[in-house]
Order: sequence, then structure tokens, then C-alpha cells
Amino acid sequence: MHFDTDAVRAQFPALALRFPEYNDQPAVFFDSPGGTQVPQSVIDAVSGYYRDTNANGGGTFLSSQRTDAVARNARQAMADLLNAPDPDTILFGPSMTTLTFHLANAIRRTLKPGDEIVVTTLDHDANVTPWTDLEEAGAIIKVVDIYPDDSTLDMESFAAALTSRTRLVAVTHASNATGTIPNVAEIVRMAHAVGALVFIDAVQFSPHGLIDVQALDCDFLACSAYKFFGPHIGVLYGKREHLERFTPQKVRPAKDVIPYRWEMGTPNYEGLAGTAAAIDHMAEVYTHTEGAPMTVRQTSDAESERSISPVSLTKNEWQGEGSGVRASVMNERRRNLEASMNAIQQYEQSLAGRLIAGLQRFDDLKIYGLTDTGRAAERVPTVAFTWKRLAPRPTAAHLAVHGIHCWSGNYYALRLMERLGLEETGGAVRIGLAHYNTIGEIDRLLAVLDTVPKLG
Repeated sequence: MHFDTDAVRAQFPALALRFPEYNDQPAVFFDSPGGTQVPQSVIDAVSGYYRDTNANGGGTFLSSQRTDAVARNARQAMADLLNAPDPDTILFGPSMTTLTFHLANAIRRTLKPGDEIVVTTLDHDANVTPWTDLEEAGAIIKVVDIYPDDSTLDMESFAAALTSRTRLVAVTHASNATGTIPNVAEIVRMAHAVGALVFIDAVQFSPHGLIDVQALDCDFLACSAYKFFGPHIGVLYGKREHLERFTPQKVRPAKDVIPYRWEMGTPNYEGLAGTAAAIDHMAEVYTHTEGAPMTVRQTSDAESERSISPVSLTKNEWQGEGSGVRASVMNERRRNLEASMNAIQQYEQSLAGRLIAGLQRFDDLKIYGLTDTGRAAERVPTVAFTWKRLAPRPTAAHLAVHGIHCWSGNYYALRLMERLGLEETGGAVRIGLAHYNTIGEIDRLLAVLDTVPKLG
């Protein structure tokens, strides 16, 4: 498969900037696990909202009705990205962390002493602490271990943690430190067999692979738009029956129906506009692969082939009508996402293979996570390493001097770093790849690492 990286990169203004600090070279953005760059379409959507639409929702006047349309579009776009059956099961909030604490607090009210919560060593702390805090309500916390040699989840440890008292399992879809993808479908099946709910943290997985909450049958799934080329906003999907059964905190005038009963305060409408634009960016990536069809639209009605934006909607659509038009566009979006995420996954696996092979040339460097090319589908292109030449933060600083942006430390994967014995020595260096990165950038990274003298 030929992936047209030039066409993809041309959509991201930051990638074209040249910095005097880096000898007028462009920066290399290998920091995407902490937050991706955004395409021009997202920038335009956010600024366009402020210019053309800015108002609170729920009013009778034009800008308020346009704002309501922006929110509906964003909710439907997220439903398409996750293959959620109903856009009302999509919740927005300031961050994934905030939403997870909010949900955990609602679940706390239903717990009895002795109920069990299962968390894992592999997870970001945003999918650990909200649940371990439930010990205060009498819950018993069980922790699933990893295999430290490759940072994969120990499924025997997971099976042993499940009992008839298990109420919830919290697990990552992909590690934000080592890139490991656990078998979440099997985890959901096993948890449901004992009557437990499953909460999946898909923050790290969402820019790299296709998510299908219906196929997974998960009860909850969270992600963050700024990790998939959008603004800083958190997203939570929940099955309708759970969102209606649990009681969240809310102010009295707020609607007591989903999704509104879960969304505290006025939404970040400009962020919603940018989130929908980010998903639309992902949905058209497949067109940049060799031999890709120009379109996979299945409708002939020109009206249904318009992308939905607040300035292109008719008056009826602002007011919630014209649902047939919207449904046609949204079905198209999901089909395009399936093609695009397949293309992204293939391309990023080739990048990760090049990166891992290049790092393995350094005999004093250790990679944490899967390195076997035969298991490339079991990881996202996020690679953590340490070496003897420099500690993690000085290594990241050395790379930064040469225009290569990456993270070091624990990246909030605290329990994992402690289990690997890395927390006391500064964690690890993390290189995170995205579909806008290139082989040339990886080679630039390796060349800079080569400039660090070997000890001894």
C-alpha cells in the first residue's frame, strides 16, 4: 500500500513551520501520545464557530440554533467514530479524566462493601485512581499484572481477579507508554460472564485503529479529541441502560435525560465543532492511499453529499429536521472511517517497524513492549526505551535541541513504570508516531541518537 504522506502532511500547518532554534528545519513531532497536531480543517472549524455561530444552545435565535446543530453534528460524528448505536449515548466533558471521575462517583452510590473493582498495571492513572478511590465506599480493588518482558497483560492474572463479586473492570485499549493492545474483546467477554461492567480507556488507541463499541459490547469507553487531531475535549460512550440507571451529580434545572444529565455546565461548543472536523479529517485519509476510490458515497442525492457544518445547514436542519439527510451523510462517514483507519494502521505499522529496528541497532538500549514484527497488530506505534548513555529526560532534551519533540517520564502510567522498575530512575523516553510522521523523520531521530557517545 502506498500512503501519500505529502498529501496528509499538507493539511497540518505546524508540520510546515521552520524554526530558527532548529537551524530553520521543521520540528519532528513524536509527542503525539501526549497530544497530536491538528489539521487546518480543525482550526477553521473552531475559528468558524466563533465567527459565525457563537452562542449558548437552546435558544430561539439563529446563532443559538446553529450552536445546537454543531452539538448534534459532533455527537453524531463521535457515534460514527465509535460505531455507537445512538448519538445520545455520547457524552462530552473537559477531559477523559474528568468524565471518568464523574462516572466513578455515580457508580460509587450503588456499591456495597465487598464489591470488587479490577484495574490493571498497564493503564494510565486516569483509568486507575477514579476506581481505586472507590475503596472509600468499601470496594475491594484487584490489580491485574503484566508480563514485564514484553509489557503485555497477564490474562491468567486477569482471570484470577474475576469473581462473582466483581462489579467493574477498567482496562486500556492501548498502553500510552508501551503501545501494548490488550485483547479487550476477550476481557469484555470474561467480565460479562461474571456480571461485571467494563470501562475501556481508548485515548491512546483512537488515532491508530478502528473502534466498534457494539462489536466489543463494552459498557463504557472513553477517549480524548486532542489525541486524534482535535481540540482539548473528553468523550465518554456508555450503553443507554447504564446512563439512565446511574445517577450523576447535576444542577436542578439541567435536563434529566441523556446525554444532558451527564454533561455538567455549558459545553465547549467550539471544541465540539473542532471534534467533528477532526473526525471528518480521519474519515478522508483513505483517499491518500494508492488505488483508493475517490469516494464511497452510496447516495445520489446531491443534498446528502454535503458535509455538515453550521453555515451549510438549512433552517429545518438547524431546528432538528432533515434527519434523513444527516443519516445518509453519517453512514457515509462510518464507511470512510473504516477504510481510513485500515490505511492508517498499515502505514503506522511500517513506521513502527522501522523505528523499532533502528533502535535495536543500539546494543545499550532497551525497548519496553512488543518488538516482534509478527505481533505488530498487538501494539500501536508508541515506543518507550531507556539506554545507558543518558537518563530519559536528558535524552529527550538532547533530541529537543535537534528539533525532535518527544516525552520522557512516566506519562501518568505510574503503576506500569513502578512495575518495570523505572519510576525511580526517571521513567523512559517515549517516541509516539502518527499518520503524519515519515520514515525520514525516524531516520533523523536515529541519526541524532547516534551523536550521543557510547559509555566506556
